Amino acid sequence: MTINEIEQSLTDQFRQIDEIAFINQKKVIEAFRKNKVSSNMFAGTTGYGYDDKGRDTLCQLYADVFGAEAGIVSPLLTCGTHTISTALFGLLRPGDYLLSITGDLYDTLEETLLGKDNGSLQDFGVKYDKIDLLGEDFDFAAVQKRVKKLKPKVVFIQRSRGYSSRKALSVEQIGKACEFVKKISPKSFLVVDNCYGEFVEIDEPTNHGADVIVGSLIKNAGGGLASTGGYIVGCKKAIDLIAKRFTCPSLGMEVGSFEAGYRIFFQGLFMAPHVVAQAMKGALLIGKVMEEKGYKTLPSSQEKSSDIIKSIVIGNSEQLIKFVQTVQKFSPIDSFVTPLPWDMPGYDDQVIMAAGTFVGGASIEMSCDSPIRPPYIAYFQGALTYEHAKAVAEELNNLF
Repeated sequence: MTINEIEQSLTDQFRQIDEIAFINQKKVIEAFRKNKVSSNMFAGTTGYGYDDKGRDTLCQLYADVFGAEAGIVSPLLTCGTHTISTALFGLLRPGDYLLSITGDLYDTLEETLLGKDNGSLQDFGVKYDKIDLLGEDFDFAAVQKRVKKLKPKVVFIQRSRGYSSRKALSVEQIGKACEFVKKISPKSFLVVDNCYGEFVEIDEPTNHGADVIVGSLIKNAGGGLASTGGYIVGCKKAIDLIAKRFTCPSLGMEVGSFEAGYRIFFQGLFMAPHVVAQAMKGALLIGKVMEEKGYKTLPSSQEKSSDIIKSIVIGNSEQLIKFVQTVQKFSPIDSFVTPLPWDMPGYDDQVIMAAGTFVGGASIEMSCDSPIRPPYIAYFQGALTYEHAKAVAEELNNLF
């Protein structure tokens, strides 16, 4: 099939993505109106940052967009891993249990959880346990048994798949899990790693019972404009505790300056619903191209997506490397660079990564990465414009 024929076969799915983007765009606009955002909030502050109107408004803006009471949004949160770590350290105390009900957390969080003599949660007396998913859903029987026994302070849910072969969890699935846990242990905090999932659906996990959701601004929520940063939004009780970890117990969110200003963070959030829709369409097209070539994709082109990632089961290392190198070849930045597998910090296997992005490591821009291990899955995500993804899809259609 030609690219145009494949594109035509996806008309209904594209229409659904556009409808979700429109609803989310209206939600964002309403939050901007409610918070009376004005250009004088774009200016940064120095020193302590007392009465930093831009910072405080941006925090509340994110909370309102995601249906939460309060938020922490800051360029001083360096990445998703740092943001998740900040939330966990803010909520957990010595002797508390952290229970993941989606199996292993991302590789980069391993040292945060279980590192020895490095300031990890385990070093501070926090206990950790996990329950693997049962197929593509929660193992509710195991969750009930473990939650009753442990009474965990934090129950952790990872919405996206990391480097696993499962699909992302839907907001509906997460909502059912939150309700289930709260009935057994009402005092537990439900924390969701929301990375890659923002604006993919009409609602967010905080609309369905999550106490805290966490994400990176160089993924969906930053709309391709944010150059750094992370967000943590949720119930006021949880956010107050986390704020005292983000700065210190006596200050919370009363301080924190950023002289460069906040315009790109406001504008990025405004752009996010549209940019996420572009990425979703691009991933759908590239997935369909590879399906036509006989490759399995997760989710398939006929299934609902709950994050921006398209997993493509390549099956061997040589073809996987060729796929990733093709993405790099058509990147706007460093198109002349040939990515090769390397020993990436925080990962057990060698990783190959295509990331010719304007913002370093920005997964909302087109990128593709994979650990070099069976079954050799390419994790494709992002695209600021659908047309960029279409150009790559056309090349892949010719190569494979």
